[in-house]
Amino acid sequence: MSATQPVQPSGTQPKVTEREARQVAEAAREQDWRKPSFAKELFLGRFRLDLIHPHPLPTDEDVRRGEAFLARLREFCETRIDGALIEREAKIPDETVRGLKELGALGMKIDPKYGGLGLTQVYYNKALALVGSVSPAIGALLSAHQSIGVPQPLKMFGTQAQKDAYLPRCATTAISAFLLTEPDVGSDPARLATTAVPDGDDAYILDGVKLWTTNGVVADLLVVMARVPKSENHRGGITAFVVEADSPGITVEHRNAFMGLRGLENGVTRFHQVRVPADQRIGAEGAGLKIALTTLNTGRLSLPAMCVGAGKWCLKIAREWSGVREQWGRPVAKHEAVGAKISFIAATTFALEAVVDLASQMADEDRNDIRIEAALAKLYGSEMACLMADELVQIRGGRGFETAESLAARGERAVPAEQMLRDLRINRIFEGSTEIMHLLIAREAVDAHLSVAGDLIDPEKALGDKARAGARAAGFYARWLPKLATGPGHVPGTYRAFHPSGHPDLSPHLRYVERSARKLARSTFYAMSRWQGRMETKQGFLGRIVDIGAELFAMSAACVRAEHLRASGEHGREAYQLADAFCEQSRLRVEELFGRLWSNTDDLDRKVVAGVLSGTYAWLEEGVLDPSGDGPWIADAAPGPSNRKNVHRPIR
Repeated sequence: MSATQPVQPSGTQPKVTEREARQVAEAAREQDWRKPSFAKELFLGRFRLDLIHPHPLPTDEDVRRGEAFLARLREFCETRIDGALIEREAKIPDETVRGLKELGALGMKIDPKYGGLGLTQVYYNKALALVGSVSPAIGALLSAHQSIGVPQPLKMFGTQAQKDAYLPRCATTAISAFLLTEPDVGSDPARLATTAVPDGDDAYILDGVKLWTTNGVVADLLVVMARVPKSENHRGGITAFVVEADSPGITVEHRNAFMGLRGLENGVTRFHQVRVPADQRIGAEGAGLKIALTTLNTGRLSLPAMCVGAGKWCLKIAREWSGVREQWGRPVAKHEAVGAKISFIAATTFALEAVVDLASQMADEDRNDIRIEAALAKLYGSEMACLMADELVQIRGGRGFETAESLAARGERAVPAEQMLRDLRINRIFEGSTEIMHLLIAREAVDAHLSVAGDLIDPEKALGDKARAGARAAGFYARWLPKLATGPGHVPGTYRAFHPSGHPDLSPHLRYVERSARKLARSTFYAMSRWQGRMETKQGFLGRIVDIGAELFAMSAACVRAEHLRASGEHGREAYQLADAFCEQSRLRVEELFGRLWSNTDDLDRKVVAGVLSGTYAWLEEGVLDPSGDGPWIADAAPGPSNRKNVHRPIR
């Protein structure tokens, strides 16, 4: 069978319309805003600096406990982790994983009463950045286990009995994995095919196939999302379960291999008539997606944390290499074309760390709703880290493209720049692709508008509902729109606390953020007025709106962090310089994005895409050969017994 034939899988994915898929996603999101949100206010045109400044700080005890663990982890990383070996053999040695267990690394975020370390989100992220700089595969293992694996959903939604049974194991010996994605189901969970059929009142029977199960190959415990059929006494819907990985009927059919993260224990897991006791269900039936999304609100911070670590390493290598490599009579760093890349890496690393630390400390304090901040951190961190790694490869030239092993073999320093680029690439896909993050954040950003005016653009609403929505909208916009005309950003001297003597003046950048936030809100309102119900199809526009918000959030975080470091006597002058450089670079990107809101090729692109899909441009593909192998585009995920060897290998 040719690989060019669009063969469809023969699984049992539910047939759903686009509207039904949106309804499933909408039902899973948190509907209310019970706490303030800096980012939500920013998208509404309100620059609430008071929500992030002064910079929130951890307690002395949190710092003591966190720094003590970081010291032990650093020694472990230096003496017992061989990143080159993991890359070469595409496997984390069992003894390394056992050492991490003994160190307590599996329980960094688990309460001490369950045997964990009880680290804050801030120090958990610092630990991931540290270990991820030595081996991104180990960073991914620890993150998947604690950020989205069994510990976090049980902490938030589990019963006391579940916590007592599983958290002590997760803190010390049991590796966990999160299983949502399927061969034909990615970011559209409405089509989830894995089923959990009630078997009396005390159990469910799981059937289905899960793809890209990070940690799934070595896991002891699984969080599995499955669809419970609606029936008498069962509300049904997508539901979360804790499942023992060695349960009869579970087969890890394949260990996947990727362009990066070669030590990642990621596989394909099949469930065939797997009996799961009802007391292992997390939350109510139908609450699975809400549990997953709520877990990710803070879980997403682990990825940008490791991106911060990557940025720090890129900066170190760029500094050391560019100071000794000479071309045309001087170090390459002295050439403007290379220097601009180094400046970008330094300024962006500073801002990204500011974003992650700020969002993490806000999560620890639990006084703000950070669902948008965490999503922005993930989106921005994953995109900017890839750019920084790409610039490092360019700075290194041919040596950037050469593997560390090859460099060492011919007598040069084994710098894994190309590996860093490969390893980082998945972050733009992990835990919500950039495109999905744009849509998720955009939905939250327009929530206030949909709350008051959503019924006006809903074709299924009755005239009476529309009339009431019109009245609500008129009142809301009569109060809101006039406030977008002018504000503190137009007043010279505002935010003067960010211009201490002898330092660069950051106050103009904060005034720019305030003005741009109002401009962003006006642009969003105009777009909703113009496109109304078609707004959700304008993904290019929505993506740019979100990217502007991400830049404004990063600028705000960078300025607040710089002032915090100055006030605490920690590299204040240098921090102000980096924040100033970042804000200048960011402002250029923001201005370009604002311009592209209304001047772009979106309409033309849609026409070209239609032509590509219809075969109009098929002649353009002539003159090449396709080296792809045979097989269907999407593997068959039909339920049934496995006919493959079980490659599950728990690490004891």
